[in-house]
Parts: sequence; structure tokens; C-alpha cells
Amino acid sequence: MFYKQESTNPRPMKNLLFLLLFCTLGTAISQSKTYNSEDIEISPLVEGTLLIPDSENKPPLVIIIGGSGPIDRNGNQMMMKNNSLKLLAEGLYDNKIASFRYDKRLIKIMKMGQIQEEKIDFDHFVEDALAILDHFKGDERFNKIYILGHSQGSLVGMMAAKDEADGFISVAGAGQPIDDVIVYQLEKQAPGLKENARQSFDDLRVNGVAQNYSPGLASIFRPSIQPFIFSWMRYDPAVELAKLDMPVLIVAGDQDLQVQLAEADLLKAAKPEAEVKIIQNMNHIFKEIIGDDIENSKSYNEYNRPVIPELITVLSNFILQK
Repeated sequence: MFYKQESTNPRPMKNLLFLLLFCTLGTAISQSKTYNSEDIEISPLVEGTLLIPDSENKPPLVIIIGGSGPIDRNGNQMMMKNNSLKLLAEGLYDNKIASFRYDKRLIKIMKMGQIQEEKIDFDHFVEDALAILDHFKGDERFNKIYILGHSQGSLVGMMAAKDEADGFISVAGAGQPIDDVIVYQLEKQAPGLKENARQSFDDLRVNGVAQNYSPGLASIFRPSIQPFIFSWMRYDPAVELAKLDMPVLIVAGDQDLQVQLAEADLLKAAKPEAEVKIIQNMNHIFKEIIGDDIENSKSYNEYNRPVIPELITVLSNFILQK
């Protein structure tokens, strides 16, 4: 989760490093509406919620993969409740599209009191997504299966979707390796740290360890998190997306304070036949922002603020017309 270069936040570096810390760590009722729902355990570390709309025909299923950090099935984490993924799933439900959203394994590990940063591996997130896809592939209630990855989940999703899903959707996904994303952001927000970060990433890539990093970059390069960063930066989203032989939709919002619109351009260049939708006034967590960065930041803790309707329309049109 990263800030785009045009952010006007007066303390961008503080916010950038704060966001980087997130890399480490029956019947459902929403307001007055009732949804057909099933809670499913995929593995000892992965549990989620399936919403199945009433339909005369078999509906398509969307597997929703959350972004960086200990994100639960609703899109929330400690001290940050916006229900972004929950509201997204309910919006799809209203358009006769089923969905499965799940707690990232970090949630269960933290509840068990067994979190060890040095043992977190990006590949584990891909393995979890594949396990979910395998679980539903034999489920005859659905006519197709799409994978939707948000933010970090975009890279996870495109790797899991290969040769397995019927379509892939990237929402606010990066188009370059995570080290390049971070260096680019530092160039715009804290240029004095750019060269040290680039050298530290290069050391990590070549030697498997970075030692001469600035104290200002400790949230990225502290020893316990380096194995995870190393496992993440091995993958290039543009390369992985180009491998997909299926319909692809790339979605970005012009009020996203964490992932710049240029990342969508990089994904499009890697997959020229993909559809691209830039949603006006949508921020990183799918909320409509018509004010300034203060409103944008506040929305991360507004659990009743709805998902921008255009996102539901864009996703539904892509899913139902393929």
C-alpha cells in the first residue's frame, strides 16, 4: 500500500512507512438487508464467507483477495474498519454474482499468538488463493469462476488465476515489482532516501540480505521483515499478467492515495487486450471522494460509507458479459 506521487499529504513519508507496516503483521445481515451466506473453512489458516444470490441460473463466482497486511474478509484490520470487501461482495450479490471473501492467514496466525515475521512468505498467499480456487472448481452451483485481486492481492490473484480461472480482475494493483514501486515513491516523497533504498533492495535481491540501510527505512528493511520483502519482490506483476490466457479487467481510481494511475498503464502495456477502467473519484478502498485528502483518509474508518456504485457496475458488466 503506497502513496502516489501527487499526494498533498503534509507528512507523506510518515504515512508511507505507516502503511508499509501493514505488510508485517449461516445468514449475513447488512443494515436491513439479508444475504444468503455460508462460512467456509478452506484450511486451518484460511476461512471466509460465501454469498450466493437467489437465481434461476447458475451464477458466476468471484474470489476476492484482499491487499497488504492482516486484512480480514471484510477488508478491515486492527484500528481500521471500512468494510470495503464486505460492501463490494454485497454489491455484486445484488447483481446476481456470488462471491467468496476470506481472512488472510495472518489473521488466524495473530489470533493464535504465533506471528513470526521472518516466516511470512509471499508464496503462502498464492498457495491460499490456489486452495480456494481448487475448493470451488468442483462446485456445480457456479457457471464460471473469476479472481479479483485488490492491491497486493492483485499480484497474488494473477499468479493463482493462471490456467485455473475463467477471468481475472485487478483493482488498484501495481504494475511493477514492489521494490521499484517503493523506490519510485521515495523519489517523489523522500528523495534523500531513494539511493539508499535502491542499493538496499539490490543487496537484498543479490545477497538475500540488506545491512547498510538508513534508519529511516527500518520499517522496510528490518531483519525480521526482509525475508518477506525478498519473497515479494521476486515477482513482476507485468510478467505474471502477460501469462494469463483469459479475459482481464484492470480497474483503478483517480483518488487512490496509495497506488498511482501509472501502475494501471504498466499492466495494460503488459496485457494490451485487457479492459481498463479508471473510475473517477474512487479511492484505494472503493469509496467515493469528492473532497480533499483529509476526507480520503477519514474514509478508511467509515464502515458505513458505501462502495462507489460505478465500481459495482464496471465489475458486473465485465463478469456477466463474458
